[in-house]
Amino acid sequence: MKIHSIFFFLAIVLATACNSNPPPPEIAEKATTFPEKAASATIYEVNIRQHTPEGTINAFIDDLPRLKELGIQMLWIMPVQPIGVKNRKEPLGSYYSIKDYTSVNEEFGTLGDFNNLVDKAHEAGMFVILDWVPNHTAWDHPWITAHPEYYAKDSMGAITHEADWTDIALLDHTNPATRAAMIEDMKFWVENTDLDGFRCDHAGHEIPLYFWEEATDTLDAIRDLFWLAEWDQARMHLEFDATYSWGLLHLTHEMAKGKANADSVHHWINDDLKAFGHKPFRMTMTTNHDENAWNGTVFERYGAGHQTFATFIFTAYGMPMLYSGQEVGLDKRLRFFAKDTIDWSDPRGLQPFYRKLIVLKADNPALWAGAYGAMPERINKDSAIYAFKRVKGDNTVIGILNFSGETQTFHLADPGVAGAYNDYFTDEPYELSIQQPLALEPWQYLVFVEK
Repeated sequence: MKIHSIFFFLAIVLATACNSNPPPPEIAEKATTFPEKAASATIYEVNIRQHTPEGTINAFIDDLPRLKELGIQMLWIMPVQPIGVKNRKEPLGSYYSIKDYTSVNEEFGTLGDFNNLVDKAHEAGMFVILDWVPNHTAWDHPWITAHPEYYAKDSMGAITHEADWTDIALLDHTNPATRAAMIEDMKFWVENTDLDGFRCDHAGHEIPLYFWEEATDTLDAIRDLFWLAEWDQARMHLEFDATYSWGLLHLTHEMAKGKANADSVHHWINDDLKAFGHKPFRMTMTTNHDENAWNGTVFERYGAGHQTFATFIFTAYGMPMLYSGQEVGLDKRLRFFAKDTIDWSDPRGLQPFYRKLIVLKADNPALWAGAYGAMPERINKDSAIYAFKRVKGDNTVIGILNFSGETQTFHLADPGVAGAYNDYFTDEPYELSIQQPLALEPWQYLVFVEK
């Protein structure tokens, strides 16, 4: 039987070799992975406590259809773990003072509720990343007594804390055992939920880069994950997909106060590209939980120009982010350590504006993050106006933004974009010409799209 089988096999081989038109081999499609999967996404930071009157995971799930309609593609869920009681600030404490990494705060719900949230978000076409706090724990975390060697010590040998944050105990990640324990707890969430990645708090503060090498090596081997670092240094992109553009946020504050201008932001973007390159995702924002709580609302910080700056972060550079309630004109500093429910009545009627920004970003590859989008090229030299084009294939997006509270005149310096356009927001017609300057109202913004 073995001899007959051999002759049969040889006959098949010879027949195949003699076939003048053999079928072409199938080439497996390359599966899309992070960060590419998120290149067109807007990140939405979810404050579970303040998002609904109930302040629970299940109550937030009810808002997913609205967020889907808004166009959100990625949810960043602020920490859901139990909050420490010892040295707690105010009645409810900080999300970032965690006493157990591998369970869910009963005030928010259960692990089953979190899994339900992830499943429902996935059904709605959204990714979910969980806020992770590797820098410190609560003072009543079991490690405090079971493993004091995991923690940083002061000159007297006592466990220390960071600056004025007396509700947290600082970890020592130079200790291999600390790193191993932290990665094991992160692994719990990757293995027991279907989340899509992590937003990592204080990712470079007192944390060596080799911790992140070990963490990503371990966790990416389990599942493809998206990594966002709350840090603003190019070196983080050795392990992270996205970083915070804190420098740009601070610059826009100066621009809103008239202490910087369009030339400043042009130079900032060029310098950022030189330092980071084109591939990294740079998260852009006008607010988040820290800015809102400690530095003020977008109306306090940007005044009448808040929509101009929002348009800028969605179109000119990076990967945009919205904070819970921003899309309906959140007009108060949410309390950080107490219940303070968001008002969803949208008194300024801003939700349609933010939806148009999110759709604009998603629908135009020229605006996508990193190398999946196009670099901005400035098309004017007016110091109060930042105008740019971004070109990717046959997709061109032009933005013209007056970063001042006074009427300004735009002078086109790039003849290649001269022509007739309609504004994306109003559908009003405009003519761009080298010969004919264009008058812009205070804080006016225009966006033109060609496909």
